Amino acid sequence: MTFGRRLLVLLVAAVVLVAAGAWAVWRAAGAQDGRRGVVGDGPGTVLGRVGLGPEADGPRLVFRSMTWGDRRDLLGAVPLDRPGATRTVSAPDCLRFHAAAGTGICLRAVHGPVEDTYRAVVLDRDLRELRHYDLAGIPTRDRVSPSGHLVAWTVFLSGDSYAGTAFSTRTSILDTRTWTLRENLEDFAVTLDGRPYRAADTNIWGVTFADDSRFYATLATAGRTYLVAGDLDRRTLTTVHGNVECPSLSPDGTRIAYKKRVAGLSADDPWRLYVLDLRTMAETATAEQRGVDDQALWLDDRTLAYALPGDSGSDLWTVPADGTGRATLLVAAALSPAVVN
Repeated sequence: MTFGRRLLVLLVAAVVLVAAGAWAVWRAAGAQDGRRGVVGDGPGTVLGRVGLGPEADGPRLVFRSMTWGDRRDLLGAVPLDRPGATRTVSAPDCLRFHAAAGTGICLRAVHGPVEDTYRAVVLDRDLRELRHYDLAGIPTRDRVSPSGHLVAWTVFLSGDSYAGTAFSTRTSILDTRTWTLRENLEDFAVTLDGRPYRAADTNIWGVTFADDSRFYATLATAGRTYLVAGDLDRRTLTTVHGNVECPSLSPDGTRIAYKKRVAGLSADDPWRLYVLDLRTMAETATAEQRGVDDQALWLDDRTLAYALPGDSGSDLWTVPADGTGRATLLVAAALSPAVVN
C-alpha cells in the first residue's frame, strides 16, 4: 500500500472515530434531556407533558413506563378509552406511582456511588416536587386519598417479597395540608377479632383510602393476614376479614379488591385476585387465573387493573370485578397505574 493510500485510510478512520464519539456524546446528552421531557428514545412513546390535571381529551391512565431504553421508569400517560395509543412520557422517574385530585406520589431511587437509597416525592398537578422524604427501605406500595390530601407508602425494611414470612415492612401516611407524617402505622392500637392485640411480629402494608380519616390496609401477624379498617384520627386498626392482602377500595366504597392466598398453589406464587363485598363479606374470585402480586386499581366501579410479569418487566392487565369475562391486556410495558380525571 502506498504512503498516500495509507494516509487516506488513517484520515477516514479518524473521521469515523470522531463521528462515533460525537454521536455518543449527543445521545448521552439527549438521554439526560429526555429525563427533562425534551428528547429520548423508546418504542411507542413520545416525550411531552404529563400532568395530573384534567385534559380536554378526557380521563387518562398515568403509570410507570417500563419500555426499554432512555425512557424507562419515566411517567407515561395514555387516554383511558384508548390505552393502546402512543404514550406520552416525561420526568420524573418513579419505581412506584399513584395520584388523585392533582396530588401525586412518586417513590423513586436515588443513585449513589456505593448503593441506591430511596425517596418519597410528593408532586403537584404539574409533576413538580412539593416535598420529599427519605425512605428506610425498598418501595413497594403507595396510594393517594380521593381528595389528594393524604398520601401513603409502604417499604420493605427487610426482604423484598410478600410470598414468604421473612420480611418486615413500614407504612407511613402523610397529610399534605399540614405535612404531618405518621411514620409507622404499627404504632396504632390494634383490635383483632374484637380484642386488643399487640405483637412484635405485626406488619402493616397496602393502604387504600376511603376518605381523609378512614382507610383499609393489610395487617399480618402470627402467619396470618387480615383486612383492617383504619381510623387516622383515633389511631386505630380493626380487623374486618381474614386472608386479605394489598386491598383496593372500589370508587363507590362498597368492595375491596385484594390478593388472596389459595391453598395448593406454589409458595412462590400463592395468590389469586378476589373481590370482597364489605356489606355481606361475600368473596368473588375474578376470572384472572394467574398469580397476581400487586395492589389492583379500580378503573371504574366494574373493572380492575393490575400488573403481571411481561417482556419489559411488567404489563398491565384488566378483568371484570364481578367474576365474569376474561383477563385482557390493557397496556404493555407499564406498572403502578393511576386514573387521572
